[in-house]
Amino acid sequence: MKQQWRYLIAGLIAIFLLAGCGNENKANERSKEEKLQIVTTYSILYDIVKNIGGSRVDIHSLAPVGSNPHEYDPLPLDIQKATDADAVFYNGLNLEAGNSWFEKLLDTAGKSGKDAPVFRLSEGVEAKHLTTKGKEGEEDPHAWLDIRNGIKYAENAKKALIKIDPEHAGIYEKNAKEYIARLQDLHNEAVENFSQIPKEKRYLVTSEGAFKYFCEAYDFEAGYIWEINAENQGTPQQVKTIVDIVKQRKVPVLFVETSVDPRNMNTVSEETGVPVGGTLFTDSLGKPGEAGDSYIKMMESNISVILDHLKEE
Repeated sequence: MKQQWRYLIAGLIAIFLLAGCGNENKANERSKEEKLQIVTTYSILYDIVKNIGGSRVDIHSLAPVGSNPHEYDPLPLDIQKATDADAVFYNGLNLEAGNSWFEKLLDTAGKSGKDAPVFRLSEGVEAKHLTTKGKEGEEDPHAWLDIRNGIKYAENAKKALIKIDPEHAGIYEKNAKEYIARLQDLHNEAVENFSQIPKEKRYLVTSEGAFKYFCEAYDFEAGYIWEINAENQGTPQQVKTIVDIVKQRKVPVLFVETSVDPRNMNTVSEETGVPVGGTLFTDSLGKPGEAGDSYIKMMESNISVILDHLKEE
């Protein structure tokens, strides 16, 4: 019986080794016209990588539009896509850490090794940290809400695509140059437009505290009900705290995000008499064909909504 187990284990090892060799040689066997198979962890990264990769990439986003990438439950299709992918792109900065779902996915897909084609697009970002009790020191993941960081994401995507597909480096360089120029123009425009809002009005109240990077970039202060999406969000104490702040600061308008339940912010509005003025994008793009269905469009929408409700009449 022990001898049979030895043969079985030896056979399984041989199968895994052969599979590994097959994956290693896949890039070499790809025809020049065949698209790269890419996986991203959520829709915002999907769009950034798509803009850099253009017609050279076929991308699958794990967390679908409108969902919460903090805690995601991968489907069998996700595991298959990750297994077959030429590259996997993730945010990092604690975003995909909930329930360790991303780490488990990489393990299952055979992409957890040191040399696996897995790339963190937030590489080089100066991380901000959480302050909530029990989470002190954890990284705040929402770096893309500062367009300057979105530019870093695009640069990292370009470098990664060139690394795995050097024959088409010129395409990625060209796409990145054009895309980054658009992002830089949008950032400059946002700085100019937000300067028109009186300093005392630049207090941005949202459900989740996702706008720290945004607020630093565009000279706002951030207020929120809870700091990061988790199981204990929207507690009575959290609501009471922000209600007191809104009253004390005489905040003129509240904002709610597309990817969270609006009921907690509606409660704040009812208890303060301050209206919910608009909807902002944070963790997800809008649905295709709707507002905010690209990274540039979601940031344009956020800028426009905030300006419309806070600028001096």
